[in-house]
Amino acid sequence: MNSHQWRWNSMPMGTPASCSRHAAVTGRQRRAAARRGFTLLEVLVALTIIAVALTAAMRGAMALTNNSRDVDLRIYATMAAQNQLFELRLLQSHSAPIDSDYDCEEGGVAFHCRQHVVATPNPFFRWVEIHVTEGGGSTRQLASMMALLRVQ
Repeated sequence: MNSHQWRWNSMPMGTPASCSRHAAVTGRQRRAAARRGFTLLEVLVALTIIAVALTAAMRGAMALTNNSRDVDLRIYATMAAQNQLFELRLLQSHSAPIDSDYDCEEGGVAFHCRQHVVATPNPFFRWVEIHVTEGGGSTRQLASMMALLRVQ
């Protein structure tokens, strides 16, 4: 009995107790490796996550595009208002208080401009307001400029 126990203890560490057991473990590992892969449910969950991420990215890209267009419109509207103020300064045609509505264009974009000239307590100056809205009857104001112009 003592000698039998001694034999089992004399085997090196990590050596399988029997060759058949070692072969069985290796065969199970091979079968498990052959069965590895993705189930249909896992693939569908992954595709759903990818679809949600792509939808969010597209919404973000469209928002940036719309914001860029809005910034361009506001820049052109500001330029249209500035041009009208420069024209009033050069022509010095703001001697009488008036209100006028007219269509204006800047950068190939049609706008609607409203000009409001008001007398000030000092007779040598006029207060001028120019409001630029989108063309086509829209009431969305894109730019507004005010200036105090000298009357000659």
